Amino acid sequence: MSLLKTVGAMVCAIVLFATSSVAADESKPAWKKSLMVDITTTQTSYSNSWVGGEAGSVNWVGNLNGSAEKQLRGWFNFKSTLKLSFGQTMTQGADSVKHWSKPKKSTDLIDWENVGRFTLQKSVDPFAAFRLESQFLDASVEAKKRFFTPIKLTESVGIARQFYAQEKDEVISRLGLALRQIMKNTIVDEQLNTEDSTLIDVGIESVTDVTLTFNERLLYTGKLTLYKALFFSEKDEVKGTPYEDDWKAIDVNWENIISASLSKIVTVNLYAQLLYDKEVSRKGRFKETLAIGFVFKML
Repeated sequence: MSLLKTVGAMVCAIVLFATSSVAADESKPAWKKSLMVDITTTQTSYSNSWVGGEAGSVNWVGNLNGSAEKQLRGWFNFKSTLKLSFGQTMTQGADSVKHWSKPKKSTDLIDWENVGRFTLQKSVDPFAAFRLESQFLDASVEAKKRFFTPIKLTESVGIARQFYAQEKDEVISRLGLALRQIMKNTIVDEQLNTEDSTLIDVGIESVTDVTLTFNERLLYTGKLTLYKALFFSEKDEVKGTPYEDDWKAIDVNWENIISASLSKIVTVNLYAQLLYDKEVSRKGRFKETLAIGFVFKML
């Protein structure tokens, strides 16, 4: 176990050292920065005299998408991306228009990724990466709200190749060895007492990032992550159960975002995500969100 922690610490140290040890140099290219915040909301309500069985609702979603990239040295490129999303839904009571349900979470995401590539002008580039994935609120048990759980940390090293690069467009793939730690806060009894636990696995990870600008108003962003575990810290605990080999299945996370700008501040976003993790569900999970809202380009 200590060896796995050491490997993870080394990966983090590589990224942190490479970024912190470089002094500012005006002759180098500037940071490529972007920060977009969008807020979407819909609201409907009905009077008591309305016939038809409709129920009013209030929905809102806030998203933040940011990135910063720089060629820190001729031989080292660093890129950091951050995605934050949170949304809630409230519904009107069927018997009384004055009664509304408590806000229920509809969207929740924290995703922060940092990638350092050693650009050696070869066919492939060595890389080191660190990614944190979590959520703001675990509301699966209404009487016991838990924050920032679970937390998934992924440290990886390997090789990367940039297949296409043109201004803001890019297609780049990474393949390497990854160490994952999944930290959970789990309810263990009827008194709602909780217990912290950490699951660790080591495997092979493939990540492909795609950014394509079709025109000045239409943008596509995609990310495909594949992970095959080779070692699992809890394999002895599940041995002999129907689920003993579930951890060996390939995990899939495919995210797609199509953004269309109707004006400087109004945009339409279509988000589609396909998830497959046999330890969570033996079926694939699909999520789709179509939203029209206000966008603020901060950088």
